[in-house]
Amino acid sequence: MEYVKLGKTGLDVSRICLGCMGFGDANRWIHQWVLNEENSRPVIKKALELGINFFDTANVYSLGASEEILGRALKDYAKRDEVVIATKVHGRMHEGPNGAGLSRKAIMSEIDKSLMRLGTDYVDLYQIHRWDYHTPIEETMEALHDVVKAGKVRYLGASAMYAWQFQKALFVAERNGWTKFVSMQNHLNLLYREEEREMLPLCKEEGIGVIPYSPLASGRLTRDWSETTHRSETDQVQKSKYDSTADTDRFIVEQVAEIASKHGVPRVHIALAWLMQKQPVTAPIIGATKISHLEEAVAAMDLKLTAEEIAWLEEPYVPHPVVGLIPNQ
Repeated sequence: MEYVKLGKTGLDVSRICLGCMGFGDANRWIHQWVLNEENSRPVIKKALELGINFFDTANVYSLGASEEILGRALKDYAKRDEVVIATKVHGRMHEGPNGAGLSRKAIMSEIDKSLMRLGTDYVDLYQIHRWDYHTPIEETMEALHDVVKAGKVRYLGASAMYAWQFQKALFVAERNGWTKFVSMQNHLNLLYREEEREMLPLCKEEGIGVIPYSPLASGRLTRDWSETTHRSETDQVQKSKYDSTADTDRFIVEQVAEIASKHGVPRVHIALAWLMQKQPVTAPIIGATKISHLEEAVAAMDLKLTAEEIAWLEEPYVPHPVVGLIPNQ
């Protein structure tokens, strides 16, 4: 396993991050394809055996069940100081006022609940899951700074927002002497490259670590176009992200298959090799639900694509509608 610094920090993270949205309780969230605890633990254990030390979850994943499963597994299989635990805050955790968002009240309440579910005294990376249009960013950044100073969080990160919003948050923190974001978890893969326009250049300029989610486009980059899975048939979020551009995306998927055949490797190697050569990507977040998913992802680190191959993979891309963000409400 290769380890790299997260942005400009001194924090060492594995080049592959295990995304834990697929671990949880199908009865407690929108995704019916998630693994229960019994089936999740072998995947987490294998990740550790492969050298992965970076784990990403969120309070809203199965309404806390993902954090609970990850916390118990890491307690049984790893030493706390050897793993990097990332979680997120913003999503609705209960009905009624103050059940979601990035107010001071919500952040102070949700960090304690996440720590309890994870069974740890601190989170290594605490991320805002989306932008909150109903709370001043000054209130959010000061509250996040306070949880860092309280020792409950080591580093701060953000996810899925417009570049102007991320820049504003960085500016507010710097102006007030508050803790700044060190990472951006955004939507980036061969089928969705809108982040290359503004967010990636901003992150490169500011020394921000980039940890993309959905690096395999929910599996669409790894299989024949006509092949389906339980997730592809039931995941409405996946459909909302990719179905509208399926006609053009198909050409990219076919070219991934062709280059994979030339190298004699699974298609996942090509998709991840492309992403890991994209600056300033730190570690793609792999939502593995099978041990084989992890093994293939780790093996992809050894593959280097030529400039000609990268250009050929990128050539069919056309502008896509922005997805994954919350519009101004």
